[in-house]
Amino acid sequence: MDVLAIDFGTSSTVGVLSIHGRGTQVVEIDGSVTMSSAIYVDKDGTVFVGRDAERRARLDPSRFEANPKRRIDEGALQLGDVTLPIADAFAAVLRRVGEEAELLLQRPPAQVRISHPAGWGPDRKQILRDAALKAGFGTTLLIPEPVAAAAHYASLNHGQRPPGPIAVYDLGAGTFDCAVVGVSAQGFAVLAEDGLPDLGSLDIDQALLVHIGREVSHSDPAQWQRILRPQAVSDRRTRRSLLQDVRDAKESLSRHQQTEIPMPEPFGDVRVSRMELEALVRPSFLRSGELLAATIHRAGLSPARLGGVYLVGGPSRMPLLASLLANQLRIAPTTQDQPETAVAFGLHHVPAGGEDSQLTVPAFAPVAPPVRQPPVPQQPVQQAPRRPQPPRWTPPPPPPGRNWQKPTAYGVIVLALAAIVTTVFLLSGGEQEPVAVQAPAQKPVCDQPGPKDAQGFTDCLRRIAAVIPQRDECRDAPDAAAAMGASSAVTCVFKNDEASNAINYYQGVAMTGLEDDARRQMTKGKPVEGAWAADGLRGRYLAGVGKRSGIVLFGTEDAPLSAMLVSTRSDGTARTTAEMVDFFTAQLKP
Repeated sequence: MDVLAIDFGTSSTVGVLSIHGRGTQVVEIDGSVTMSSAIYVDKDGTVFVGRDAERRARLDPSRFEANPKRRIDEGALQLGDVTLPIADAFAAVLRRVGEEAELLLQRPPAQVRISHPAGWGPDRKQILRDAALKAGFGTTLLIPEPVAAAAHYASLNHGQRPPGPIAVYDLGAGTFDCAVVGVSAQGFAVLAEDGLPDLGSLDIDQALLVHIGREVSHSDPAQWQRILRPQAVSDRRTRRSLLQDVRDAKESLSRHQQTEIPMPEPFGDVRVSRMELEALVRPSFLRSGELLAATIHRAGLSPARLGGVYLVGGPSRMPLLASLLANQLRIAPTTQDQPETAVAFGLHHVPAGGEDSQLTVPAFAPVAPPVRQPPVPQQPVQQAPRRPQPPRWTPPPPPPGRNWQKPTAYGVIVLALAAIVTTVFLLSGGEQEPVAVQAPAQKPVCDQPGPKDAQGFTDCLRRIAAVIPQRDECRDAPDAAAAMGASSAVTCVFKNDEASNAINYYQGVAMTGLEDDARRQMTKGKPVEGAWAADGLRGRYLAGVGKRSGIVLFGTEDAPLSAMLVSTRSDGTARTTAEMVDFFTAQLKP
C-alpha cells in the first residue's frame, strides 16, 4: 500500500512516501527534504506556501505567516485584508506535500499519516482532520509525534526491539516536547509526556536577536525600535531579513566556533561565538532536561531502564544539548544526521490500529516488570491533557528608561493585594520543579477548598493557570483569598526588561464577582471582551487599560475560577488594550 507520511511542523514540514514494493523516500520540495510551513495570501485570496510564500513576503510582510501551526487556537488568520480559517491554512501546507507525492506516484496515496504533538486535545486534532479533508486526502491517520519518533529509532536496530521504553526529546521550532514511549511487539504507546510552550528554535532566535540588540542598539535606539516594532513595509522587510540572518548564524554555530551576522544600516555587523549562544540557551536547556527527567520518573522508570534517549528536531544538533543531557541523565542521548526527518520516517513504522483515524496506536504491552506495589496490571500512564499554547509573549525591549515601578493604586484595589504583590515583586526568581499531575477520574469539584501543592495551587487552580506555575514565581496567597471571599488564591509574578506583571488566581470567585470593579479601573478607552476555549475549557475575558497599567480579567464558565493580571511598563508608559489581549492569548489563556 502506498502511504504518505507528513510531519507538519511549526517552521518546516517533511513528507516521506512509502511506495508499495519500492521502500520509502523523502518527498523533496523545491530541491529540499524540508519545506517551510509558511503561508502567504495574495490580494485575490490565493494561498502560497513554502519557498513561494517566503519570496512573496518581501512584497507585503503583512500577508505572510511564518508559523501558522503556532496560531491553531485563533480560529482564523488575518493576513492583509484576507481572513483565512486556520484549517484552510493548514490544508494549503498539507496539499503542497500531497501534490509532490502524487507526481512521484502518478496517483493519490492510499493512506496519509500526519503527526501531531502528544498533548493536543480533540479540538486541535479535529482542526488537523478538517485540514486533511480540505487538502483532498482520503484515509488519514493522526499519530502522536513522540510515538513516530520512537518507532523510527526502534526500527534502526535491524528491526530488533529496544530493551526498554524510549525517551524522546523533541525540540522543535515552536515548542519543546518530551515523552516516554513504551515499545512492544504489539506496538507503541505514550507512557508519560510533557513539554514547554516557551522553548523552541524560534525562542532561541529571539534570544540571539535580543543579544545582538544589546551590542548595536545604543548607536541608533530609534532605528532599532523600528526594526523591533515595524510600522512601514520597509521596516517589515528589514526585520524579516535580519531574523533570517540570525537564524542562519545560529545554525552555523553548530558547526563553527564563531560567525558574523550582517546588520542593516546604520548598524555595523556583529560577530557572535558559540560560547555566547550557549550562555544564552543553557538555562532553557537545563530546564528542558529537568522536565525530561521528571517525565521519565512519572512513567515509573529511571534513565538506566530506558532503551534509549533520542533527540529530534533541528536544534538537537547543538553540541551543548547532548552534553547537558548526558550529565543530567547519566545516559548518552542519540541523534541522527537529519533529525528533522525522524518523525516523518517513523510514521511509517507505527502499526495502524484500525479504521478509526483516532486509533493511532495499539494497546501497549509492558516490556519491563512493574516497579510499584501492590502489583496491578500496568496500563499506559494517562496524563492530564497538556494544552500547547502560542509562544510566550515578550514585548520588544523599550528604549532606556526608568526602573520598574509598582502598580498604581487602582491595581492594588482590584487585586486587594498591595502588600503581597509588593513583597513578591522583591523576591528573586527561581525555576520551579515540574509538577507531575495525573488526570483525575473526573473534573475536580471547584466550589470547595481542595489540597494544595507547594505553590498553593489546587487541582482546580491548575486548570486555569495552565503552564504559568512551571515558569514563574508563584506563591500561596491566603490573605488575598480572604479579601476576595475566595477559598484559595495564588499570586504569580513574572518580570522582564519591558515590564512587571502580577497575576492572581482565585478559586471560589467567579469572573462576574470581579468584573464591575475591573471595569471601573479601565479608564482609558473601551475595554475589549470576548470568549476563549481550549481543550474542553471555556470562558470569557475582559481586557483594558487604566492610567498606566493594563488589566486582564478572565474566568471559566463551568466553575468558580477566575484570574486577574496587572501589567506595568518599566518606563512608565501605558499599555494598550490590544497588547493586553495579545498578552492573554499568548501567555495566560488556559
